[in-house]
Amino acid sequence: MNNETLRLFVAATRQNDGKTTAALGLFAALKKRLGRIGFIKPVGQRFVEVEGKRIDEDSLLIDDTFHPQVPLEDMSPIAVEPDFTRRYIEHANNDALVRRLQHAFDRAAWEKDFVIVEGTGHAGVGSVFDLSNARVASILHSKVILVTGGGIGKPIDEIALNRALFDLEGVEIAGVILNKVMPSKREYIADFARRGFARLGIDLLGVLPDVPMLAEATLAQIATSIDGEFLHGWQRNRRHVRRVVIGAASSGNVVEHFAPGTLLVTPGDREDIILAALSSTCLLPSTAATGEQGGGGGKSGPPLVAGVALCGQHRPHPSILDMIHSSEIPFITSPHESFAVASRIHSMTVKTLPGDTEKISAIQTLVEQYVEIDRLLEKLRS
Repeated sequence: MNNETLRLFVAATRQNDGKTTAALGLFAALKKRLGRIGFIKPVGQRFVEVEGKRIDEDSLLIDDTFHPQVPLEDMSPIAVEPDFTRRYIEHANNDALVRRLQHAFDRAAWEKDFVIVEGTGHAGVGSVFDLSNARVASILHSKVILVTGGGIGKPIDEIALNRALFDLEGVEIAGVILNKVMPSKREYIADFARRGFARLGIDLLGVLPDVPMLAEATLAQIATSIDGEFLHGWQRNRRHVRRVVIGAASSGNVVEHFAPGTLLVTPGDREDIILAALSSTCLLPSTAATGEQGGGGGKSGPPLVAGVALCGQHRPHPSILDMIHSSEIPFITSPHESFAVASRIHSMTVKTLPGDTEKISAIQTLVEQYVEIDRLLEKLRS
C-alpha cells in the first residue's frame, strides 16, 4: 500500500459535529497549497445508488465540488447496508475488507500530493465489523484530526475518550477543531480550550464560529424528509428554510409569525391560511421572486414565506390551486398530518449536498480563516 503520499484522517467525537464540513473545507485549503488532492471515505453509512454502485453521500459531495479524479467506487469502497453487520457477524471477512480499503486508498492517492480520509463518526464507529475509525486510520497509516462541538469541558472530555481508542491502535492525533462556537465567545473559548487540550498534549488547530445558515435545510431536503412532492415551484427547491410555523391558528394570527425564510406547515384544506401565505408576497416588496439559494437573488433578502407544506389528504379548492400555480411560493404536499410533518422537520439531519454553492463557499471561507492549515501540515510532515 502507498505509504509515501501525505494523508489526514478526519474524525469526530459525535455524529453531526461537523466532520464533513471540516473535510470539505480542508480539501479546498490544501488544494490551494499543495495542488492535487485525493479523497476517500473508507466506510460509508449514508449512500445513494450511482450506476448500480452504492456511493457515500459525502464522496459524491467532494466529487461534485472538486472533481478529484478518483473513481467513485474507490472514494467509497465500503457501504454499510442494512444487513451488512449481521452478514459480517455470521461470516467475518475482515482480510478481504482490509484489502479493499488498501486498494481503494492506493487509487485515491494515485498521482496525488495529499489524501483526505473522512471517517464515520467517533473513534469506535465500525468496531462491530472490526473496522472502527481508529482501526481504519491505523490500516491507512494516517494521523488524525478530531472535530468536536463548541465549548470547553465537554469537548475536552470527549476528545480524551476518543484518544484512548486511537492510542490503542497506535494512531497519532495531529490536532483538534472546535466547531459551532458562539461567535461572541469564540476568543474566550479558544483560549481556555487551547490550554485544556495542552494538558492532554493535544494541539487546538481551529475554532470555527457557528454559522446558522449551514444548519438550514433546503425545501428539497424537507420534501424528502416528509415524503412530500412539489405541487408548485420545484425550480425554487434550493431555498433555505430558517424557521417553521404551523398554521393551526386563525389566518390573522399566523401572519404575525411570518418572517424571512418561513416554511408554513398547514392542513391542505385550511384555505384561509393558504391565502394568507399567498398574500404575504405583498408584505415584503421585491423579495418574492428572489433566487434559489435561501431566497438569494441579490441584496433584497429571502422571501417572507420560503414555502408551504400542505399536509394530509385534503387539497384546496381548484380556484385556490390556480392561485398557487400563479404564485412565486413553492408548495409541497405531504400525506402526513401537520404535527407529524413538523416533527420530521425538527428531527431531520441537515447535510451539505452537491450544488449547495452558498454553503460550500461559506465552509471554505470558515476553514481557511479559522483553521491553522500551515501548522497542521507541519505536524503531518514531522
